[in-house]
Amino acid sequence: MNLTETILEKARLNLAKTAIVFEGRSHSYGELARSVGQHAGWLSRLGVKKGDRVAIQLPKGLEFIHLHLAVLALGAVTLPLNPGYTAAETGYFLSDSGASLLFTDRAGTKRGPEAGKIPTVLTDDPEHYTGPLGEAALEEPGPGYPTRADDAAMICYTSGTTGQPKGAVITHQNLLSNTAALHEVWHWTDRDVLLHVLPLFHVHGLCVALHGSLCKGATVVMLEKFEAARVWRTIAEGTCTMFMGVPTIYQRLVADLDGRRPDTGSMRVFVSGSAPLGEGLFQKFQDLTGFRILERYGMTEAQMIASNPYDPDRRIPKSVGYPLPGVAIRVVADSGEEVAAGEIGEVWVKGDNVFQCYWHRPAETAKAGPWLKTGDLGYRDPRDGGRLYLVGRARELVISGGFNVYPKEVENVLDNHPAVRESAVFALDDEDLGERVAAAVVLEKGKGEVTAAELVGHCKEHLVGYKCPKEVFFVAELPKNAMGKVQKQVLKSTLG
Repeated sequence: MNLTETILEKARLNLAKTAIVFEGRSHSYGELARSVGQHAGWLSRLGVKKGDRVAIQLPKGLEFIHLHLAVLALGAVTLPLNPGYTAAETGYFLSDSGASLLFTDRAGTKRGPEAGKIPTVLTDDPEHYTGPLGEAALEEPGPGYPTRADDAAMICYTSGTTGQPKGAVITHQNLLSNTAALHEVWHWTDRDVLLHVLPLFHVHGLCVALHGSLCKGATVVMLEKFEAARVWRTIAEGTCTMFMGVPTIYQRLVADLDGRRPDTGSMRVFVSGSAPLGEGLFQKFQDLTGFRILERYGMTEAQMIASNPYDPDRRIPKSVGYPLPGVAIRVVADSGEEVAAGEIGEVWVKGDNVFQCYWHRPAETAKAGPWLKTGDLGYRDPRDGGRLYLVGRARELVISGGFNVYPKEVENVLDNHPAVRESAVFALDDEDLGERVAAAVVLEKGKGEVTAAELVGHCKEHLVGYKCPKEVFFVAELPKNAMGKVQKQVLKSTLG
């Protein structure tokens, strides 16, 4: 059974139950099943078949959800894309994945001509979308395909250390096994109502929050965009039981309260992930709400890896808890040997949650396995059953507002500016974003003057906004060690 069939099985058990409330409008499980079937029938008429990659680059909404589940129902593969990507970024993802079809909107086509290189459907154009979809309603979509555990369901791109993003192939087994583990660990039931404020193009919002709720037959109250005041008003209405966010979201929720205690009488759990949660923020949230945030640990290639226990008394700040059911964790030294409990090493992961491969990158896949090397540094607590703590990253990933930014990708764009000789991108601590992207730039002599604002503008022409530097420092030279490697810790300490 594939992921869509699992969700539709829940729908058949209670067709009248509310599946999704999007911006105040309720949609039952019966309506969800009918719309997914209608979309699947239409996609089949468009020629979509098992294994095809279908890109969805849309704002958060029902169209995204119906298309995604319909793609999976046909055995095709969803390629979720951030609507904020530039034309160059979108073009790369479409080309690298070999996508056969793109769903976007008029705003998406304005970013540049790249989208038009493959068949494109505009969901806000009736002639492209609602008209043909209505005709498909007269046809029976046909049965789903017989799923194998290793059939691909999604390709999610994660930025590479070389600046070339890699497509992580996530299978139906990856999705279903991870969802089942979260149901167990977080005591998730069909009576839960999740307040959903995360983007759908991200594993956190799509695989953890949405899939997790629908596979359990629960209800999702979905807001198109996060607004702190609106979140507190929605929670005060007394129907929501679960909330998921990133540290930046929790920082803004605390700031909006301005010291007052919110009405959280219906809530049972607040979950945080995608970036480290500071101890101070953990404590502030508890002081104001009475809730200890349940922090978990995951990454694109493995979805969820570890979680703090459901028991609030066992949720500890700075710890990401214990491996999920079916997940194994090792902490390993540079030599490849597992270190003793209490010693710091790189976190390695194995389990049914771990992705299948990097799309068309066998060498990169071989480097990542058979144990997935996360690049995160941590240790296991010898006194507390091997509880996992993360202390940093072996690689140079910046996590800004819950989104991953690999410095090399940004450096490649900066270095292409004619006035730039070389650059180094690094993280600076930020109270709101957790980390903000900063860049140290050495200018090319004789190539004219350039301002920090101009370099940021240059980045915005090629990269989605969250990857662009929030600060640019002009330096005479970059600090390097004897081997010529830029010492980014020196930059961080001297410029931050």
